[in-house]
Amino acid sequence: MKKKVLLMGKSGSGKTSMRSIIFSNYIARDTRRLGATLDVEHSHVRFLGNLVLNLWDCGGQEAFMENYFTSQRDHIFRNVEVLIYVFDVESRDIEKDLQYYQTCLEAMAANSQGAKVFTLIHKMDLVQEDMRDQIFAERVQELRARSHPMQIEAFRTSIWDETLYQAWSSIVYTLVPNVSLLETHLGRFASLCEAEEVVLFERTTFLVISHTAPPDSHRRHPDLHRFEKISNIIKQFKQSCTKSQVQFKSMEFRHPTFTAFVDVLTPNTYVLLVMADPSIQSAATLMNIRMARAHFEKLEANQLR
Repeated sequence: MKKKVLLMGKSGSGKTSMRSIIFSNYIARDTRRLGATLDVEHSHVRFLGNLVLNLWDCGGQEAFMENYFTSQRDHIFRNVEVLIYVFDVESRDIEKDLQYYQTCLEAMAANSQGAKVFTLIHKMDLVQEDMRDQIFAERVQELRARSHPMQIEAFRTSIWDETLYQAWSSIVYTLVPNVSLLETHLGRFASLCEAEEVVLFERTTFLVISHTAPPDSHRRHPDLHRFEKISNIIKQFKQSCTKSQVQFKSMEFRHPTFTAFVDVLTPNTYVLLVMADPSIQSAATLMNIRMARAHFEKLEANQLR
């Protein structure tokens, strides 16, 4: 199952850096050595086994952009599932950026009706912290006005924090088939394990696929971005393991008020279980994960067939 994803935006907006961090295990500081993308770079990213993201990273130099909209228009914009348009928040020519963006939307409307559109206001770490909310809100308001009647979803992002994982997790979530069925089964698993929360991560990228909590769960965590922070931390830890020629498999965290377990669930996923009851033994939780593997492997296979 292949799904075409377009990654577009002006040259220097940060498209290739974010793609390299999410899909090629780069860390933020290493992206400085990446060169500009010339024309279109194609990546076939295997995600959840049989789901393949056909990612088109489109170079943003003016000559390339003009070519996309003229001689390559049908080729570039046909059969697109998702358009991700990246704006550099510090761009000196925002009006030109917006003109290219609107031309992209016109081409999408003609060639890929029904495709989802995500806009990323990128490099937000360069904006003074107390101004970020205001600037982001102003940019989104402008983008929505320029996008009408198309519906868009916007995210603020930076390669230096968890916002990049939050945005890409949300994007990938829309591409996973029958995700509501997966969430239903995760909810049952959480109840059977008496877990406070259960989170499912894609194995290679460690993007959040889904999460759930039992209806009677009393814990409401104040940090809405905790899963993306976990993605970032564990992915960096996995890279450290690789450098030491050790394979990452599982982790257990203990705290006076909770215990958290990260373990393999299927060949394509990891699961995080958060347990609030300190009387539940680690062996019992690990056995529950082990017993659930066959069920979720079968569910995943049927979903992506």
